[in-house]
Amino acid sequence: MGILHKLATGLIKTLPPEAAHNAALRALSLGLGPKHSCDHNVLKTELAGLSLPNPIGLAAGFDKDAQVPDAMLAAGFGFVECGSVTPLPQAGNPKPRLFRLPEDQAVINRMGFNNKGLDNFAKNLKSQKSKSGIVGANLGANKDSTDRAADYMTGLAAVWGLADYFTINVSSPNTPGLRDLQGGEALEDLLGRISEARQNLTGDQPSPPIFLKVAPDLDFAQIERITEQARTYGMSGIIISNTTIARPAHLKSAHKTETGGLSGQPLMRPSTRILAEFYAASAGHIPLIGVGGIASGRDAYVKIRAGASAVQLYSALVYKGPSLAAEICDDLAARLKADGFTNVSEAVGTVEP
Repeated sequence: MGILHKLATGLIKTLPPEAAHNAALRALSLGLGPKHSCDHNVLKTELAGLSLPNPIGLAAGFDKDAQVPDAMLAAGFGFVECGSVTPLPQAGNPKPRLFRLPEDQAVINRMGFNNKGLDNFAKNLKSQKSKSGIVGANLGANKDSTDRAADYMTGLAAVWGLADYFTINVSSPNTPGLRDLQGGEALEDLLGRISEARQNLTGDQPSPPIFLKVAPDLDFAQIERITEQARTYGMSGIIISNTTIARPAHLKSAHKTETGGLSGQPLMRPSTRILAEFYAASAGHIPLIGVGGIASGRDAYVKIRAGASAVQLYSALVYKGPSLAAEICDDLAARLKADGFTNVSEAVGTVEP
């Protein structure tokens, strides 16, 4: 990390968490972010038909309104996921709603899908400067919606042709009742409607990938059912996982009891276990994206060997800044080569769950 970016990251961390986040977005929008090229042939890979320069993605939540996808691609991310975005703008939950847990290298948030809505999101995607990187749209449902499944159809239609892939986020713990959409009949209905909408929007043309993002708080029976339903309805992959409502006993930080979703280092182990269980349930037949606790090349490598074709991170940026993507790329490339792998795909699922 350059000295200026180290200083900027340190300064931003002195601000309250949400103010720091907004300041970071502003700096990135002004072109003040790091510029790194992750040019390692061993990291080039395919994900559900997407050609990625590297498998390190930016998770949803950082850039809710698609303000800075170019800046994050320039920082070294192989793909960037913007959102979550809902059909109508919403303010989200009352503040404070974002908490650093520095002793645990973690974050708790109860943001509540705060965003400026689909019209603004689509406008920002249209004005994306580079048009050269992979940018996805993470779709959510409005808190007061009377038909949340319909909100996802609205999202697909509004951003179709503007995003390289879509994520159906039914796993945020901060919108009451949203995780109910992961249930059997509710998920069956939702995925059926998505499949129909996809066919109507695609026509005779190839469809962009559509992923399903799930919670880490699932048992194996739920994992098997979700995997079967995702495959039945032609989902392109599963993102594992969102934040957790669990609170490990080893948490030390003052904000450890705050309500919301926990992310960061404490999520690494449980989310990787769930990832491995999804890989076992799918027998490797549906691409998986591993999220939760990634802060190093080693962490990314563990996820990949547990079954992830690609990974995403966000919370570690709070502590290490946007140059982290390039650092992870370099470390991951070295680890793959040291173990004799010639590309990322060879390493996927090579550790028994």
